[in-house]
Amino acid sequence: MDAESQRMASSQEDKCFCLFEATYFYGVVEPQTGESFFYEFTHLNTDCFQVFLNLVSQQFKDDVLIIQLDNGAFHKAKRLQVPNNIILMFQPPHSPESNPIEQIWQYLKRQLRWTLPKNLEQLRYLLKEKLEVLTPEVITSITGRQSILEALFVAGL
Repeated sequence: MDAESQRMASSQEDKCFCLFEATYFYGVVEPQTGESFFYEFTHLNTDCFQVFLNLVSQQFKDDVLIIQLDNGAFHKAKRLQVPNNIILMFQPPHSPESNPIEQIWQYLKRQLRWTLPKNLEQLRYLLKEKLEVLTPEVITSITGRQSILEALFVAGL
């Protein structure tokens, strides 16, 4: 392969093997009161989820929390140590609309859909800005869907 062909091949490889940057916001919301807790992590995995559960447990140490989750593998890892004041409740497959936190993520996506952050840092800033102004009233208006509230009532919660 001549020098020009090697340069072109190398250029194409660079396009395929770029570094991927990401950020992950974890959160819980209470549909009836609008109480919430959000935290940013660098990964979406069991280790970060464990830290998140511990932080939530400390934040609401006088309460028993039922946290609804999808069936992600990191939510069900055997090495996960669920704090005593947290109960994990797994939603049926393919039903994110039944999970209050998914409603919040959709709301945030709609809020940011016309913005074009120049980089990950700017996106992180915009997300944090939106989360800071997310009042309990706004959260209950988003998550207080009658079906969710009825489910909580039937469960005696």
